[in-house]
Amino acid sequence: MTTVEPMASDVADLVRNTLSAHKSMFLATSGSDGPWVGGVYFAESGPFTLNLVLEDRGRTLAAVRENPVVSVVVSTGSPMQPFLQAQALAEVVPADDDALVRDLLVAKVPEAGPFLAAPVTAVRLSVRKWRATDIPNGWLPGRELPGPLPGPRHP
Repeated sequence: MTTVEPMASDVADLVRNTLSAHKSMFLATSGSDGPWVGGVYFAESGPFTLNLVLEDRGRTLAAVRENPVVSVVVSTGSPMQPFLQAQALAEVVPADDDALVRDLLVAKVPEAGPFLAAPVTAVRLSVRKWRATDIPNGWLPGRELPGPLPGPRHP
């Protein structure tokens, strides 16, 4: 297998394409109950902002409130297909952004509609940088796509 160093635009394209091709991801948190990984639906509003909802009484939301630094994996589950990994900062969205997050989510993942009727809280993840891995194309180790400089985040 020959390794060809990808251009930054190739990494950005892989990140964008992988995000748009997936409706769910794995979200890892760590709170006083210890580390936890759960699957969640998400909708991206740009390559570095992910929108989701979490159960009000769930372990994941409790951990996010204790420690907003989380990790994500966007993958089919097969290491032989492109996948993304990242660390992100999670924030419970203000009440005036709640409807927007829900609208973005149901637009991408219509089957999430019934879940939104349950007691859930809207959360936004700000990704610091993506690590994109594409083993068949020689991206092992994965390639990084740095996020924007810290500042106000908008959907």
